[in-house]
Amino acid sequence: MELKNLKINFLGDSITEGHGVAEVENRFVNRVAAMTGAITRNYGVGGTRIARQTNPSANDVWDRDFIARAEKMDDDADIVVVFGGTNDFGHGDAKLGTMADRDIFTFYGATHTLITNLIAKYPEAQIVIMTPLHRLSEDVTVNEIGLPLETNLEGYVNIIKEVARYYSIPVLDLHAVSGMQPKVDVIKDRYMPDGLHPNDAGHKLLADKIVGFLKAL
Repeated sequence: MELKNLKINFLGDSITEGHGVAEVENRFVNRVAAMTGAITRNYGVGGTRIARQTNPSANDVWDRDFIARAEKMDDDADIVVVFGGTNDFGHGDAKLGTMADRDIFTFYGATHTLITNLIAKYPEAQIVIMTPLHRLSEDVTVNEIGLPLETNLEGYVNIIKEVARYYSIPVLDLHAVSGMQPKVDVIKDRYMPDGLHPNDAGHKLLADKIVGFLKAL
């Protein structure tokens, strides 16, 4: 796919927003624009999740879930890229649910609803899902708000891939191919110093992966 002049909406969390970079132009969203000539729009909001919460979060910004925010994105996108799930694992209270769920208070149901809403809003656009990056805490059994986890981060990754596959939506599996695993000290120091958010070098890796993936569609 030729990306020049195409409009790309990026819906995400703090990584999309650019937490971790030194300068705005180093965010992967900005790098994609610079590399391709595409018109990129950043709809990343730190701390946000795909699934809706039952109980209000300590920071109300975190409750601006992807489903609610997707409705407010510009309507004329040629490509919509969704990059989330790590905060659902990290500090969400939604149950996983099942593949049959369409309840936005479960992770399965919210992922279904987000994708079907995007298909309805952007019937002619290319929708792409990206899986969460590895994180230092990916195998904890209790999340940041003290709730026991039903699965590790990879379980959330697998749900995202399962639901996307159901709708035949392409998945860039960054969990598998980003090159960033902060449990390896040299990788953590080079790309992800806090164990979660990529730095400038990490965002360059992301941009390279995203551009290669989109061009191949």
